[in-house]
Amino acid sequence: MNVIIIEDEKPAARRLGRLLSDLEVEVSTMLHSVEESIKWFQNHPHPDLIFLDIQLSDGLSFEIFDVVEVKSAIIFTTAFDEYALQAFKLNSIDYLLKPIDDEELERAVKKYRDFKPNQHKISVDFEDIKKLLADPLEREYKKRFTVKVGQHLKIINAEDVECFYSENKGTYATTSEGRNYLLDTTLEQLEEELSPKIFFRVSRKFYVNINHIKDIISYTNSRLQLKLNHFNGQEIIVSRERVRDFKLWLE
Repeated sequence: MNVIIIEDEKPAARRLGRLLSDLEVEVSTMLHSVEESIKWFQNHPHPDLIFLDIQLSDGLSFEIFDVVEVKSAIIFTTAFDEYALQAFKLNSIDYLLKPIDDEELERAVKKYRDFKPNQHKISVDFEDIKKLLADPLEREYKKRFTVKVGQHLKIINAEDVECFYSENKGTYATTSEGRNYLLDTTLEQLEEELSPKIFFRVSRKFYVNINHIKDIISYTNSRLQLKLNHFNGQEIIVSRERVRDFKLWLE
């Protein structure tokens, strides 16, 4: 079995290689970017199986197959949330959600081995997957919130919210006026309502608006601390496991 890994994080690629070696699957090549992968495919026979990360350092891995016609089975390795996974399951051998679990990897490899005699029938529709990935960015998101202030109702535009945060079992919005308002919702519900182009959940407690970030400071344990224009409550820390995605979101 000729196997390659396309993964921009070299430690993650090496770990996946070791896990596959334990399953008696030897990886012949590790590629780390769209550009490197295109050049490799143009000059080498296509492998039997690709372990494919979705988001590489220089773009989405689908861009590889805009240039090269894929002739290999694919197992996706992805940090994307559940909304995209159904397409991966329908259009590939399998998907593995990062961090990759040993038992899930073993099941995926077994699935490929069982599928291998019919490998020529495998068809990956990258356009359908790209559309599914794009849809969450194109749909309509919540533009305003209504909050109760005394006997009055106040309308708050989402673009004026510097951050949403949870405190004492309540969910609050801090506006560009420096005011805090209690909302009748949860951060989990907001996760479905906020535009991912504008808002990012940096931790269990905080969503921040990219347009109101004043400063980003290196913090302990490879984390980041954020300063907003008017929010002066508890520290806003980007959790370590979200730092990489946060940096990509900023670009």
